[in-house]
Amino acid sequence: MPTFDPTIEPSWKEALRDEFTKPYCASLKEFIVKEIQSGQTIYPAGKNIFAAFNATPFRDVRVVILGQDPYHGPAQAHGLSFSVPEGIKVPPSLLNIYKEINDDLGVPISQSGNLEKWAAQGVLLLNATLTVRAEQAGSHQKKGWEEFTDAAIHTLSEQREGVIFLLWGRYAQAKEALIDASKHHILKAPHPSPLSAYAGFFGCKHFSKTNEILRAQNKKEIDWRIE
Repeated sequence: MPTFDPTIEPSWKEALRDEFTKPYCASLKEFIVKEIQSGQTIYPAGKNIFAAFNATPFRDVRVVILGQDPYHGPAQAHGLSFSVPEGIKVPPSLLNIYKEINDDLGVPISQSGNLEKWAAQGVLLLNATLTVRAEQAGSHQKKGWEEFTDAAIHTLSEQREGVIFLLWGRYAQAKEALIDASKHHILKAPHPSPLSAYAGFFGCKHFSKTNEILRAQNKKEIDWRIE
């Protein structure tokens, strides 16, 4: 069985070191290798599987935005939840996020869906599952990724203080059990999907609320502008 030894940002590798030796991690790597060997197209590209961790080191995390799966369409996924690379059309859920930011803070709605600027400011854009088969949503769920990303959330909760968790939709809100609410801040709303955004995501004002919490901690606010 292959050893699980990913190329991942050093502070995260140290924080999650115990996970890499667990049987589920070896099984997960074996599953991914078999998928590739069988000719399946996997998103995102291998170099971007751990992009969320590499873009936002453990000690720099100030905000966490949880997603579920990577995008499963061509050229969309690049390892950050809700984000797409430059030149790719902004997906519907992200467009609704932009609309809420515009309503909340007056920030112009961007034509770019690349959220690397947020990640560089300490916003961990973490999907629960880090890979997916092309055109098959949910195809890599329950293979081990959720254990790994749950460990990341729990480790942040245990070792850090004052992190703001934005939990959108029932799937993300189920992760609340991993977070010590006495040490951290949890903001909940419906998912920004077109199916649910009008049920309370619009008007949640999570972006101004996040910056209010950061100001109260004497921390720099997030600049939510993309361009």
